[in-house]
Amino acid sequence: MSNKTDSNVYTVLFAIGMVIVVGALLAFTASSLKPTITKNKELEKQQNILYAMGVNENDETSANFVSTDVAPELFNKYITKQLVIQGGEVSEDNEAYLMDIKKEKAQAKGDASKRRLPLFIGEKDGKTYYIAPIRGKGLWDAVWAYIALDKNMVIQGAYFDHKGETPGLGANIKERYFMDDFIGEHLLDSNGNFKGVAITKSNADPTNQDKTDNEVDAIAGATITGDGVAAMIKGDLALYVPYFKNLNN
Repeated sequence: MSNKTDSNVYTVLFAIGMVIVVGALLAFTASSLKPTITKNKELEKQQNILYAMGVNENDETSANFVSTDVAPELFNKYITKQLVIQGGEVSEDNEAYLMDIKKEKAQAKGDASKRRLPLFIGEKDGKTYYIAPIRGKGLWDAVWAYIALDKNMVIQGAYFDHKGETPGLGANIKERYFMDDFIGEHLLDSNGNFKGVAITKSNADPTNQDKTDNEVDAIAGATITGDGVAAMIKGDLALYVPYFKNLNN
């Protein structure tokens, strides 16, 4: 007489049981970890915003955030206002930093007037910073950034990151030497028109001394990632131009 455990029915039932048990455990784990994951994302956004305005732990060559232990305190200290811009209207929202930029872009469906744009105003050492989060597409996946500007749309700091760019090539957008190149770059041309910042191998200023040429030097072997970053800057930061024009009137 054959053992019942050798039957196909037993095998199928056992497999179903295991799927249910494992699925339940995974669901429980995900539910248990959700508050921690959410909190970590909030802290990361605060660190990104602070980094862009120069509140960080950088050494001579490396890019380093302030620690998560002090990020909330420093965020409240340096960020004086959080704004949401939509269709020419500006409102304050103390949780604007929690906005999902990817979702906002998707919901607007290409209509700039429908898109909600967060903007963070920071004060440090008597200087005002306007920090905008932007998002685009690199070679393999998403790229994003936090760009700190002054009232004339001159870049005062930047933090770039990515989801899946090539290590040693496109992934270097988050290296200190690349991000620092943007400091001082003008987003407007000499006539006051928005131009953005191109990332180009043909840049005639490889040491980046000219901050009014609307160009920075490209990362070797990362042309498509660089083009994606430049398109992100041009496409997303252009939406903030009306705000800055009103600011200067």
